[in-house]
Amino acid sequence: MPRRARRRRTAPFAAAALAAVLLLAAGCGGRATTHHKPGTGHEQATGNGGTLLAARDESGHRLRELPAADAPSVRAEARPDTEGGWNVHLTVERFRFTPESTGGGALAGRGHARLLVDGREAARAYGPWFHVPSGARTLTVRLYADDHTVWATAGAPVQTSLTLTPSAQPPSAGASSAAPTPSPPPAPTPTGRTLDIRVTGSTVSPAPSRVELRKGERITLRVTADRADTVHVHGYDREAALAPGTPATLTLTADRTGLFEVETHESGLVLTQLVVR
Repeated sequence: MPRRARRRRTAPFAAAALAAVLLLAAGCGGRATTHHKPGTGHEQATGNGGTLLAARDESGHRLRELPAADAPSVRAEARPDTEGGWNVHLTVERFRFTPESTGGGALAGRGHARLLVDGREAARAYGPWFHVPSGARTLTVRLYADDHTVWATAGAPVQTSLTLTPSAQPPSAGASSAAPTPSPPPAPTPTGRTLDIRVTGSTVSPAPSRVELRKGERITLRVTADRADTVHVHGYDREAALAPGTPATLTLTADRTGLFEVETHESGLVLTQLVVR
């Protein structure tokens, strides 16, 4: 058969094959996108993300229903510390903490916890340990998806609550009944250490990790962000305003033991965790 005739006969097959490849690519939708606001993306309403409900929690976050067999669970244990507060440990099932994808899609078994102290939201937890300061009486721990919707089952949020009761420590035999005089906290180190953190979009550099501190040690957080925000040290209630491209400096003395998160208010990013022993 002449070469030109063969070329004419094979051309329709090549065009059909190319059309099939393009159709498959369009059907796949390309790379999956998980970064959507609640209720605006496919994964937020269907599939592994459960079913978005009309009900909301006290802060206005919508509930996301999962079947009981797939829903996560959480338990909390509070241990009094030496300063009147509590170190709280979470045990979760069918769930893992994902600080690296906060603000992304609602994927079952992923997300973070929010802490309600005496009925008011006080902080977020991106790991199994956190600290509750003295004076608190009740604690509720509730599980949220990465898109900040509330994981729920049977129409109710997935959460656990407990009453915070300081442990009674009777005086030793022969001791005076008068309240002991507290010893002064250790003097802070003259210089301490400095931690430089950069925030670009939703990326934190270096990646969030735990910083070990001795009680009484000083630390300076120097944070540079590409947008206006506020950096907040939970537990110490220290804040600093962030201006785009301008480093903000926040110095504190670690005079309380426990685990304390450092995060941004507007973008809700965890920058680091301070562990004071």
